[in-house]
Amino acid sequence: MLDVRVIVGLTLLGISVERLFFTFYTYLQVETCKDRIAAALETLRPITSWERSSGAAQGMDGVLMGGRGFGTAMEALFNYLGSEFGNTFALARVFAFLSGPPDYGRGQLDTSRYGEQYASKRVDADRALLPEQTPFYKDLATIAVQSGVCVDVFAVTNEYTDLASLKFLSIESGGSLFLYSSTDDSTLPQDMFRMLNRPYAFNCVLRMRTSTEFKPLHSFGHFFPDPQYENLQHIICCDSYATYAYDFDFADNTGFSRHSGYPPVVQIAFQYTVVVPPEELSSSELPSSSRGKHTLQRRLRIRTMQFSAAQNINEIYDSGDHEVVLSLLVHKVILVSLEDGIREGRALLHDWLVILTAQYNDAFNLVQYKNVNKSMSSQIDITFSQCPQLEPLPRLVFALLRNPLLRFHEEGVHPDYRIYLQCLFSVLEPSSLHCGIYPSLMSYSTPDKQAYPRHSLSRAALMTSGSPIFFLDAYTTLIVFYSSTADPSLPFPPPQDFSEGLISDMTGTDASIET
Repeated sequence: MLDVRVIVGLTLLGISVERLFFTFYTYLQVETCKDRIAAALETLRPITSWERSSGAAQGMDGVLMGGRGFGTAMEALFNYLGSEFGNTFALARVFAFLSGPPDYGRGQLDTSRYGEQYASKRVDADRALLPEQTPFYKDLATIAVQSGVCVDVFAVTNEYTDLASLKFLSIESGGSLFLYSSTDDSTLPQDMFRMLNRPYAFNCVLRMRTSTEFKPLHSFGHFFPDPQYENLQHIICCDSYATYAYDFDFADNTGFSRHSGYPPVVQIAFQYTVVVPPEELSSSELPSSSRGKHTLQRRLRIRTMQFSAAQNINEIYDSGDHEVVLSLLVHKVILVSLEDGIREGRALLHDWLVILTAQYNDAFNLVQYKNVNKSMSSQIDITFSQCPQLEPLPRLVFALLRNPLLRFHEEGVHPDYRIYLQCLFSVLEPSSLHCGIYPSLMSYSTPDKQAYPRHSLSRAALMTSGSPIFFLDAYTTLIVFYSSTADPSLPFPPPQDFSEGLISDMTGTDASIET
């Protein structure tokens, strides 16, 4: 069981800054705090601006009751945890809870822009609502990183909160951003327990180097780029599921030399600190004064990888991994969407698939021309039938275009939910991201016996498979479906050990079960 060094519980649910309480749990195991965490979370509920404004009044000594002074409180907390007051922490991890937008003191946000009629002004609503409206929280994230503070933001709200401005606190400090529309069916307690129960590293530094023929072009993930050195990222806190992505570009137009004796090389250096329990240390490593105590260890891992250069385009296609390609596409689409809007992100995706299809048909000489009624027509392969590694890509692109990440504001996609998906998808490893974009459907003949590991997402799969139980994994939602032909003797809802087994098989999945 992992010992938690310092956890700062920060609750801002309709209380004034003057009545804010910070609770520190030092050297407490997660298991011993489980009941208290669950009891505290039971008291949380979303509070709308109308409820607070109608009940807001001058409390004792003229103190304003009900304002969300989130920015002021977080700024004061970071100053306290930083070196300004002489406090030193191996790791400070802050859980910040919000029931609505900050509307008091420094960092208050104007949420009226969500209700504006952008169409009448000929303004792209998606482009207007995606950028942050104030640099306050981005600057505050810089202070958090300098103070060694990781921030996880839990927004429990059903109103517009402008997560586009608040997200920097979490993504740049190595934390996570969670959004719950209500506490009734949320997985907030499970999410907190899972995060605290995982082993993690902190005060991390990640450095990427390459051989001279190419160089990193973009890096993606929840980290803070070093302001002085290129390709150096600071990560305050991360666990074994944290994922970081890179794409590369040639240093010049000569590319890789096919006849050189030096293949392309990538080297990754990762330096980090971990909390090591005494039973994992040898007697020589454990100081006599620290026997029986946990110890901080600074570690360095270096991975050097050599790659062979492809001789032709066919080798590139054959070595492709559609899940990794999808991951990089999602990162690039998010980047373009933030800079130029959702429409440009969708256009980038369309153009990429068209160009890939054209280059694939040209490389395999698959374009066929026919003379029909004295007019020329062509047939092209749009299913990538000659390359199994590329076959899933058109379906994945279609699923990405239908995902709320890239659907338009006028289709009913809430801007906060879009920001939540951006933060979630930008940190998932490829297989989990694949489930988030294109869910996995499997079938069971009984609750404890799998029938088929993966079906296509179609009505025909449900109608023709003959299986009585289907399980859909959409990463954040898990759905168990019993067909109408299922044997009435099968238990419904499925037994508890059935759902627990499914979740345990998908380690790292944050999900709710529906039956």
